[in-house]
Amino acid sequence: MKRIAFFLVFLFIGIKVMKAQVQKIDVKPRAYYLAATGNDNNAGTAKSPWKTIGKINTVRLRAGDSVLFKAEQTFKGTLKVDSMSGGVLESPVVIGSFGNGIAEINAGNSSALVIEKAAFITIKNLKLTGSGRKKGNAGDGIAVLNSSNIVVDELDVKGFRNAGVSVYASFNIRIVNVYAHDNGFAGISVSGEYQHKEGCSNIYIGYCKADNNPGNPMILNNHSGNGIIAGECSKLLIEYCSATNNGWDMPRIGNGPVGIWCYEADSAIIQHCLSYRNKTSKGGDDGGGFDLDGGVTNSIIQYCLSYENQGSGYGIFQYAGASNWYNNIIRYNISEDDGTVSAAGAGIYIWNSSDDSLQFYNCIVHNNTIYNNKGSAISYAGQSARKGFSFYNNIFIATDSLLKGKRESDIFLGNNWWSLKNNFNIEGLTDLNTWSKQSGQELLKGTVVGLNINPGFNMQTRPLVSSCADLKLLQRYKVKANSPLRNQGLDLHRLFGIEPGGIDFNSQPAPEKGIGACF
Repeated sequence: MKRIAFFLVFLFIGIKVMKAQVQKIDVKPRAYYLAATGNDNNAGTAKSPWKTIGKINTVRLRAGDSVLFKAEQTFKGTLKVDSMSGGVLESPVVIGSFGNGIAEINAGNSSALVIEKAAFITIKNLKLTGSGRKKGNAGDGIAVLNSSNIVVDELDVKGFRNAGVSVYASFNIRIVNVYAHDNGFAGISVSGEYQHKEGCSNIYIGYCKADNNPGNPMILNNHSGNGIIAGECSKLLIEYCSATNNGWDMPRIGNGPVGIWCYEADSAIIQHCLSYRNKTSKGGDDGGGFDLDGGVTNSIIQYCLSYENQGSGYGIFQYAGASNWYNNIIRYNISEDDGTVSAAGAGIYIWNSSDDSLQFYNCIVHNNTIYNNKGSAISYAGQSARKGFSFYNNIFIATDSLLKGKRESDIFLGNNWWSLKNNFNIEGLTDLNTWSKQSGQELLKGTVVGLNINPGFNMQTRPLVSSCADLKLLQRYKVKANSPLRNQGLDLHRLFGIEPGGIDFNSQPAPEKGIGACF
């Protein structure tokens, strides 16, 4: 027993000595500097910088380390960070620029940064450039693969055939202040393993711009040219982002690209975003401004503006082979003159290629303002089987016929309808009361609750906004102070248990019985 006791004391003392030794030899964080005038045989300090990305790729980056490129200089190659490197919550690894301005990584035909199986990495204040989507590049600006706790901030990314920023099967990702332009497949792309939404989770995309991403010339069997796209993921928030002039060179005729959208996503929110003048394929069935596509569940699009997109402003889509689509909300959004090229021909387009209503159900569309001087307000594709779709307290304005296609079992209550040519026109009927009695729509306990009032919007106030920062300033769709549209809608919470959100498109208090998006 004495020998055992002695051994335990010796072991305890030995462990304390080992811990003390570890503390003494613990490596302090350091910064690695790179400059065009440097040399890889230097010390890698600010006064004695390295020269190439190849040199930094040989270093194991530890918590608190930083890799800093000389501002206003260009460095060629691909920076790679793998599982051997990484930081911790309090001390991430930081990759960025030093000096006045921003450094550039020119990846040529490859990706500029690849973060794979790493954690706690921050990439900030860099310009990433590829040789061009049609000039040999086959990569992404930055690829985040199977990683966690990654921050991507203040990047200018262009010239990549795939995406400017690509995230795959990763957790706790923050993408902010990114300008992703002139790429192929997308400006920003998030995806995970097939039918495994939880495998890519807690994704935040904010204050980003995705412009002029025309399409991937190598994708001939699917869409490309998206602004911001996210799929096979959960707990996604996209806010204060804009997308414009994307998708104009998608090589495939068929399903089209979208400015900002998600598919196979759960608990996604797209809010306070702007998507305008995006293109789609000629003859394409879809494409557009915003979209909750196949397999999306428990998700919301709110406080967004869509205008002059060739596809619909707001796509509500389900495709064959997707998991079930259900429990989604579209509220307090605006669409103006969308759907000019695609089969939609409307601000809102509903489509279901599975043609199975058991796969496509429970959607609430309320307090939106849809204006379309080019076509209809709402359009249903020939294949659009669904159930549990409800439209409340919206303003629908269109050139002539306000609805196009089969309404099936959809419910319309408390909406305001206005035809620019005939005051009212749905399916050839030019009187709201007649249509209500024949269709059973806009009838609540035998009373017509829909309205047929000219909202009196000032459509001469142009141009529309081109920045998310100006969304709150948009006044052209604001309901006038003395308008019945402020108080003759339905109390959605009292009547149907729907929580309406409380604020309108302009982030102002929304009246309980208000109709439309702005007050």
